[in-house]
Amino acid sequence: MKGTDSGAGTAGRRPVLEGRVAVVTGAARGVGELLARKLSARGATVALVGLEEDRLKLVGERLHGPYGHWYADVTDHAALGRVAHEVAGRFGRVDIAVANAGVATGGPFAGSDPDTWRRVIEVNLVGGANTARAFLPALLESRGYFLQVASLAALTPAPMMTAYCASKSGVEAFAHGLRCEVGHRGVGVGVGYLSWTDTDMVRGADRDEVMRELRQRLPWPSNRTYPLGPAVDRLVAGIERRAPHVYGQWWLRGMQGARPYLPGLIATVGRREMRRFEPRLARVGRGLVGAGGQADETGRPSGG
Repeated sequence: MKGTDSGAGTAGRRPVLEGRVAVVTGAARGVGELLARKLSARGATVALVGLEEDRLKLVGERLHGPYGHWYADVTDHAALGRVAHEVAGRFGRVDIAVANAGVATGGPFAGSDPDTWRRVIEVNLVGGANTARAFLPALLESRGYFLQVASLAALTPAPMMTAYCASKSGVEAFAHGLRCEVGHRGVGVGVGYLSWTDTDMVRGADRDEVMRELRQRLPWPSNRTYPLGPAVDRLVAGIERRAPHVYGQWWLRGMQGARPYLPGLIATVGRREMRRFEPRLARVGRGLVGAGGQADETGRPSGG
């Protein structure tokens, strides 16, 4: 079934990505779902990868052209390898791979659940690397493009988000290193940065009163929740340009120059805020946040 979202900026010109094959992990909802729709609107064949088979099928039915959907946990290298083999076999090539799958948890590190904390690292960091490893042979053949979705959390540390910040800093460093290794062979590697964007993950985090209030106390513009559509439009434009850096919100580019000063600033402010909220910290939830987090906890293979 064809969808109706044609994507911004496509009228009156030939779709830039026509004939390309794009893989998107975490494609069942949020950034991944809308990214898949907009890539399809620009002429790409899309391979949807995730843990929610029924939702992946629904997403696929809203796309504008050919697609396939595959169930896989991105922390399972063997499973992603099978997906990569099947995608290449079905569509003949892979030109774009987007490592978008991600989960998050909040709360003080000292009281965090070790398994949940580790799961964030495994999905976000190891899952991103597994995605690159699985699809890199096809990208080398097509001289394609790999986009790692990172976050504002890669640019600045934050209290109550140690696992998420560690994972997103890690994927940023991984992508920069990978770019150095494969650039001479024609493969582009980009990092996508997003601030708080209107997704199930952010809405889930906001359901926790302490996390919501802490975020509201951040300085402007980092305390806002931004609409999903414009952020994904920027990611798509970055994919079309094969950009090394893609910023989902306009002001994130300016954060790069401020990075040397941010740890000290956040430490000073963080001490004050943690003192203020300390009596309430024990009530912060310890699980993965949002509908995607719930899907990860229930949908991943047993023993994962």
